[in-house]
Amino acid sequence: MFAPKKILVPTDFSKYSDNALKQALDIAQQQKGKIYLLHVIGIIQQCAIDYCLDQATVEELEMKASKAATERMQKQINKVAKSMQVEIIPEIRKGTPAKEILEAQQKNRIDLLVIASHGMTGILSHLGSVAEKVARQAKCPVYIVRSK
Repeated sequence: MFAPKKILVPTDFSKYSDNALKQALDIAQQQKGKIYLLHVIGIIQQCAIDYCLDQATVEELEMKASKAATERMQKQINKVAKSMQVEIIPEIRKGTPAKEILEAQQKNRIDLLVIASHGMTGILSHLGSVAEKVARQAKCPVYIVRSK
């Protein structure tokens, strides 16, 4: 029987990823597992066409993004996981979402990856590009939670 003990849940703080986290928490509670909650901050482009930000501005923006992500992650944990007796290990990374999710999956030897079918951009006619890339390349089972 499949009994995942380490479950990775990528979040972009959308209602879709909240739903994926709830599903993962149910699984973790049943299997006495733990949740690795991951948020990836996108890379800030320093230059666009003929305008560039100085390095100090980029570093300040990255620091603010990291602080905001930490606060939002704690709110998400408090909102969704209050009554659950499941260990949640939060992590914030900087980079390309699909690449960072796959690296976290391998680094933490994840048994199951639970990801929302769509992110902040909402529902399009197809599976979200991050979810699709992760599902194709993950080295563990991937549970894609459809939006309601």
